[in-house]
Amino acid sequence: MSTENGTSAQASRIGAYKNKGRDIEDLRRRRAETSVELRKQKKEETLLKRRNVEILDDEPTSPLQEHNKPAIMPLNEIVTSIKSTDHYVVFNATQSVRKLLSKERNPPIDRVIEAGLVEALVNFLYSNDKPDLQFEAAWALTNIASGTSIQTQAVVRAGAVPHFIRLLTSQSMNLVEQCIWALGNIAGDGAELRDLVTSSGIVEPLISLLDMSAPPAFLRNLTWTFSNLCRNKNPPPKMKAIKSVLPALSALIQHADKEVLADGCWAFSYITDGANIQIQEIVDRPGVLQRLVELLGCVDAAVVTPALRTVGNIVTGTDEQTQAVIDTNVLKMLPSLLQHPKASIKKEACWMLSNITAGSVEQIQAVLDHELMPLLANVLATGDFKSQKEAVWAVTNLTSGGSVVQISKVVENGALQPMCDLLCCKDSKLLLVILDGIRNILEAADKCEQLEPMTLMLEEIGGLDKVEMLQNHENKQIYTKAHGIIDEFFATEDEDSELAPQSDANSSQFQFHTDVQTHSEFNF
Repeated sequence: MSTENGTSAQASRIGAYKNKGRDIEDLRRRRAETSVELRKQKKEETLLKRRNVEILDDEPTSPLQEHNKPAIMPLNEIVTSIKSTDHYVVFNATQSVRKLLSKERNPPIDRVIEAGLVEALVNFLYSNDKPDLQFEAAWALTNIASGTSIQTQAVVRAGAVPHFIRLLTSQSMNLVEQCIWALGNIAGDGAELRDLVTSSGIVEPLISLLDMSAPPAFLRNLTWTFSNLCRNKNPPPKMKAIKSVLPALSALIQHADKEVLADGCWAFSYITDGANIQIQEIVDRPGVLQRLVELLGCVDAAVVTPALRTVGNIVTGTDEQTQAVIDTNVLKMLPSLLQHPKASIKKEACWMLSNITAGSVEQIQAVLDHELMPLLANVLATGDFKSQKEAVWAVTNLTSGGSVVQISKVVENGALQPMCDLLCCKDSKLLLVILDGIRNILEAADKCEQLEPMTLMLEEIGGLDKVEMLQNHENKQIYTKAHGIIDEFFATEDEDSELAPQSDANSSQFQFHTDVQTHSEFNF
């Protein structure tokens, strides 16, 4: 959509969605808000940190196993025993620490830290001749690092990171996997520790561990740790790190395991939740965009959610990046997503579509050609409120940048009625967006000399009454927009018979003529 031919309102919408104006921060804020909400909704799939716990004594832990199960020492005995020169005593004390941190619902992480055990556990990582001790120490440290930021920092301050990275080349795959897990917890703490882990040299040994024929449990941990290396954006990961992990992530999203796919897609969603240069890295990666779109058809919502979030992030970029997504035939996937039983996926689909309808006239036409407007109208009428909000943005963006013929499709496909019904909501920002959409529709009708039929329709569906009521709204912007619509389009004046609606005995429709040789019909 070109800002050269648009109104100031159109330019504002473009800026908010396509990174072309001073409202770019509004886009980033909306994207960030949605990301936080998604992480809350998908807590189990998007855990920043994970604790390695035992569920039942007679079952192996996942993904690691334990065979010897001596009694757990009390903490005061652990503190004494862990300093022993007897390897067996030290091993039992270390294993007891790990069990304390693995079994309890509220593990005594702070008590373990205060007892000075973190430094001892890190020292045991040196014990290359005692891989069983290294493993128990690594497991205990993993669970300490799964706690609060302060608790994770205690592990880092004790010097664990370089040892974990060094042990990624160990001959013991159980130990290797535990170190991957620990590093994932540390990287997931935030941007600072993420960058510490990457600058310490994790990427190369991590990539060398990628074997697509490895057990799924191993690949799940590996993929999740890769995703944490891409997470957080204040500041975002360094481009060097992003480029380094992309080949591995590109391979992992081809795997069949749903957890591997989900975490791989989350990694791509974190990368695309940034500057357009990061988005372009994904667009340029052969096969990745097409695969992400394919995954939108997955039956598992845990995979669809991050895949959809990634594709949605990409279409917030430039028109060229948006077109790259459209060229994958993503719009064929939208009908099922807009009718998905999971409300959060339906909302994300509307959000993605709103960024496409903020694009060029050709991109808007692609949306209409795939007959997505009736489905948007249905979301407006029957969806949950969050989905309705995103659908409103999708419709208003279309009315801001679409041609008169394209705007007529909004009304023809039944979107105007539910838009007007939402004028009763209490969301001030949404009211402003709806009023923008109504004004855009009225302006389009005026351009093709169909203003009076359009105003009559608005009155008949109750839209006029609601706009009039908003002239009393406490929000000045809402009052001003509502008053402007009433003053400009509904002021009492002599009626022009030439603008009267066309009708016949068998029709409740009228023609929305344009200055080109096409028309659309509006259903009252």
